[in-house]
Amino acid sequence: MRMLWDAFLAAVQERGEYRTRAEAERASRVVLALLGAHLVGEARAELADRLPETCALVLLNPLQAHEPLSPERFIRATAAWIEGATERTATWDVSAVLSVVADAADEDLMSRVLLQLPPGYDLLFGRPRPAET
Repeated sequence: MRMLWDAFLAAVQERGEYRTRAEAERASRVVLALLGAHLVGEARAELADRLPETCALVLLNPLQAHEPLSPERFIRATAAWIEGATERTATWDVSAVLSVVADAADEDLMSRVLLQLPPGYDLLFGRPRPAET
């Protein structure tokens, strides 16, 4: 079932402790555009189907990534796209948005999404995976 835009933004605003809805929306658009550049195929389409239509459009029409970004570079890229952001605030932005995205997806979908991303993204989504031995 598709999450509603107002519910998505309210959750991001609460988790990110943003003063305004506009701040939550700005972070959401940047993070989803960067995420969309890293996902392909069914996993990206399925995730888009679970998110509000506004989010789905951003996810499905992403910036083009030339190479997969490590979690650290993803955060730096987010900071570069949000005016006045630092790596510390961008980490907060990324975690606020991606944790809401993870809540919209089930475990199977999140596993498939994480398989497309470099190691360490599980923490950004708020879904730490046990270390493999």
